[in-house]
Amino acid sequence: MSPLGFALAAALGNVAGALAVVRHLERGLRFIDGCLAFGAGFMLAVTLLGVMPQVVSTSPDAVLWVLLGYFAVHLAQHVFTSHFHFGEETHRVSASAGVSALLGLTLHTFFDGVAIASGFLVSDRLGLLLFLAVLLHKLPEGVTIASVLVAGGRSRRSAIGGAAVLGCATLLGVLLTEQIMILASHGLALSAGVTLYVAASNLVPEFQAKRGWHTTLAFFGGGMGYFVTERWLAGLV
Repeated sequence: MSPLGFALAAALGNVAGALAVVRHLERGLRFIDGCLAFGAGFMLAVTLLGVMPQVVSTSPDAVLWVLLGYFAVHLAQHVFTSHFHFGEETHRVSASAGVSALLGLTLHTFFDGVAIASGFLVSDRLGLLLFLAVLLHKLPEGVTIASVLVAGGRSRRSAIGGAAVLGCATLLGVLLTEQIMILASHGLALSAGVTLYVAASNLVPEFQAKRGWHTTLAFFGGGMGYFVTERWLAGLV
C-alpha cells in the first residue's frame, strides 16, 4: 500500500473542511463539529493501544521522543501562535493571527504525514489505523485554518490556499520520513506525541464543557470504533 496515496486522501480533508467554511455549509459544519468528539476518542485509542506498544517495544528510551513530540506541538500552537483553538472561529481576529495559526498547524500536519508513513513501515494495519486517525481530524483542521484566515480579513481563496498548505505539509511528512534519519528512527514515537496532544489537548477541550450525552457518546464511540476497525482490518491485512 502507498502511504503517499493515503496522505493525499487525508490532505483533501483539510480542503473539504475549508470549503465548508467559505461556502457557509451549515450542515457540513455541524457534522464536522460532531466529528471532534469521535475523532478524539479514536485518536486516543490508536495512540495508546496501537502505537505506544510498538514504540516501547523498540526501546524504553523511545517514550522520550513521544514526550518531545507532545511538547513540540504545544510550543508551535500555543507559544509561537498568537491565536489558536480547534473549530470555527466566529470572532474577528488580526490578520497576523491567521498567519501564525497556519505556521503552528503546519508542524502538526507535517507529523500527520510522518505518522502515516511510519505506521506503514511497521504494518499495513497500523498504517491504515493511523491514516483514519489523521483523516478524522483533517476536516476540523481545515475548518480551523480557513475560519481564522477569513476572520482575519483574508479572502476565501486565501482560506482555501491555507488549507492546501496544510495538506502539502502532510504529503511532505510522508516523503521525508524515510529520507531523514531521525524521522526514520523516531518518527513513529514523535508522531505519537503529536497525535496524543491533538486528541487530548486540542480536541477534548473543544467539547468537554458541553453538557449532555451527545458528545460523550461520540467520544466513547470513537474509542470503540478503534476496536471495531482494528478487528476488521485484522481479517483483511
